[in-house]
Amino acid sequence: MHAPSQQLPSLSNESLMPAHGVIAINEFGESVEAFIPGELPLTIQVDGMEVVTLMTLGTQPEALTLGYIRNQKLIEDVSLIKSVIVDWDRELVEVTTHAGTGIADWQEKMKRRIVTSGCGQGTIFSCTVDKLYEVKLKTPALKQSEIYTLIKNVSQLNDVYRVSGAVHGCGLCTATNSIMHIEDVGRHNAADAIAGRMWLENLDGADKIFYTTGRLTSEIVMKTAFMGIPTLLSRSGVTNMGLELAQEIGMTIIARAKGRHFMIYNGQEHMEFDAIPAERRVAPPTKGMRDLD
Repeated sequence: MHAPSQQLPSLSNESLMPAHGVIAINEFGESVEAFIPGELPLTIQVDGMEVVTLMTLGTQPEALTLGYIRNQKLIEDVSLIKSVIVDWDRELVEVTTHAGTGIADWQEKMKRRIVTSGCGQGTIFSCTVDKLYEVKLKTPALKQSEIYTLIKNVSQLNDVYRVSGAVHGCGLCTATNSIMHIEDVGRHNAADAIAGRMWLENLDGADKIFYTTGRLTSEIVMKTAFMGIPTLLSRSGVTNMGLELAQEIGMTIIARAKGRHFMIYNGQEHMEFDAIPAERRVAPPTKGMRDLD
């Protein structure tokens, strides 16, 4: 937890219900009750300056805001932020700093933005990419058997998806369990919300695994790196740029993870294969054998 001397921002409590009931017509022409996820715009302002508008489920708006600011490296210390106040009537979240001077070099940062492949087209700043190479990651030892357990456990947590579909889930995990799981309309939002919670609670990512239901793009690799998490696990695939960035910073990438299947694209040296079925094991070469023909 944070030291008592560190001041944390005051937060509003404006979370929304994730799913809404509607009437749909099924394949038999029958009227049925169905649920669909919410999706609302939320514009982030810092000391009155507009930063970005995010499309979100709205369940963790304050954490999402803080995580976006953290992962974009717009403010480096959470104690510099005085308050985070969400107003859904105005579709606005107002972030106030203690200094009241906004984001340093904001106009220059705005000139160098990159539209990413994230759901709903995410945005990152070139200065964010530059800071990625300052990250140093060290992956702890992993076990095949524990990855199987983790895959099983996280597959049971996507409550909003099971009810309504159309959302992604992300989790902050130990070797075998998720300790924080958030769903949103885009995986980048869910990742940012987890980053915001970690920032507020001063959680260390060095011994954690980050799980996502979505693809591992360069954006997700960067967000995970800025949370200090060395291992990234997904039930989906990885893009070429995502893999290249992971290789450069030493992040372990495990994708296509479902049931008892996964693919390690980087960091295989950290994995102990302790659950290989006997019929798939490769026998080590026998020393001293000679050709007896």
